[in-house]
Amino acid sequence: MVRAIRVHELGGPEVLKWEDVEVGEPKEGEVRVKNKAIGLNFIDVYFRKGVYKAATGPHTPGVEACGVVTAVGPGLTGRQVGDLVAYAGQPMGSYAEEQILPANRVVPVPPSIDPTVAASLLLKGMTAQFLLRSCFKVEPGHTVLVHAAAGGVGSLLCQWANSLGATVIGTVSTKEKAAQAKEDGCHHVIIYKEEDFVARVKEITSDNGVEVVYDSVGKDTFEGSLACLKTRGYMVSFGQSSGAPDPVPLSAIAVKSLFLTRPSLFHYAVTRDELLEMAGEVFGNVQSGVLRVRVNHTYPLSQAAQAHEDLENRKTSGSVVLIP
Repeated sequence: MVRAIRVHELGGPEVLKWEDVEVGEPKEGEVRVKNKAIGLNFIDVYFRKGVYKAATGPHTPGVEACGVVTAVGPGLTGRQVGDLVAYAGQPMGSYAEEQILPANRVVPVPPSIDPTVAASLLLKGMTAQFLLRSCFKVEPGHTVLVHAAAGGVGSLLCQWANSLGATVIGTVSTKEKAAQAKEDGCHHVIIYKEEDFVARVKEITSDNGVEVVYDSVGKDTFEGSLACLKTRGYMVSFGQSSGAPDPVPLSAIAVKSLFLTRPSLFHYAVTRDELLEMAGEVFGNVQSGVLRVRVNHTYPLSQAAQAHEDLENRKTSGSVVLIP
């Protein structure tokens, strides 16, 4: 038996229960991993609330972790007991001391990267990778707008986009987060509680707008984000921390021949080769200094409910990690 967080009903942070669970032994094509650190992501909140549907109930939440392989399934090669590995995405269940994972979904972690960093980085880093390199290819001379620039993904987006030669505009909620966004490569930071971000973006770009908006906020920023785009601009909506945006009439896109996408990491890391390529680029950027990972908050796994409450109330910045 090991301890894990379990969700028996949908609702607020209080539905996260600390319980005993059976892990079992890995089957063919599987490994058992003892988690050293677990990444907390806003998608965990969506599953807890029922915005996204978990495959089964009750369930253990969590889609990102780093740990040590403690057992391998029959006939498995390429992974062995003692390997430090990380995973992000599927299957759900990382809020546990140990878990069973498909061997083809775990990636090796370089020895120079601390497990806490790896657990806070992989999902967010691969998200930043496909948003910047595949969903919309950011190039030198582009101007990009990143909402929640001090958040886990936002911080990485700003650093990475800056390194690619883009001019980066970030929105944040406080002066403290503005300082972090500046350190993370934002050329212009807008405190949206004090300024109209649409007016500021138009001022910064001399009314030309930006090539792309990366919006993880949703309802509160969506309409304004469309107004910030230049002709043939890309609206990349990859989250909805403030709620789902209202339906968008085609006329709103047609005004400037805009492109609108709601991408998912799961559709960009389908094969093992894609997964390894993405993870390798993320880890490589950390090792080379392109990306600095901010693990600003850690909580014991047993206090996952408090971590969720703080995340939802926007009391956190950077990455949040749960420690078993």
